[in-house]
Amino acid sequence: MEHQHFLIYKPYKMVSQFVTNDRHQKRKRFLGELADFPEGVMAVGRLDETSEGLLLITTDGKLSHQVNNSGKFNKEYYAQVDGSITEEAILTLRQGVDISVNGKTYRTKPCEVKQLVNIPKLPQTDQKIRDDRHGPTSWISIVLNEGKFRQVRKMTSAVGYPTLRLARARIGNYSFEGMKCGEIIRLKARLENISS
Repeated sequence: MEHQHFLIYKPYKMVSQFVTNDRHQKRKRFLGELADFPEGVMAVGRLDETSEGLLLITTDGKLSHQVNNSGKFNKEYYAQVDGSITEEAILTLRQGVDISVNGKTYRTKPCEVKQLVNIPKLPQTDQKIRDDRHGPTSWISIVLNEGKFRQVRKMTSAVGYPTLRLARARIGNYSFEGMKCGEIIRLKARLENISS
């Protein structure tokens, strides 16, 4: 049996799983409402409910483990942060910051971080984000090859610039460019050249 792979632009306020048996989550939105996915499908590296952007979906558990745990697959995020971010804060993010992971202090690995001159073209969202009347915001790109729970949000908060909107723009060589919110792209049976 050949494995199946999909790219999804996960909408804001959607959980990165397909169904739930948890009665407390019944009112939430799940990936399964976007399409009738094949049995055994899984999200490769989840996005939290309040984040949006690119998700790789596969029936190949080995591939999922490889992307999540090898450290060879870069993931790029666009983060809108509260305030006019300084070069000093960007340099600190690049070098690694201390965040909390499972109640313990974790030092993030050095990574690529840059301020985006232009606001990224993201699909319209129903997320309420305060506007410039309440103070300036900045957009940054962060490229990681690790993925701790809510890592980007914790990193920007650690340098004093909380994240207001967060979108994963790229996984390896796959980008969300041109995708609409909730769009699904079926990939070839064999994934090649995914790493960047």
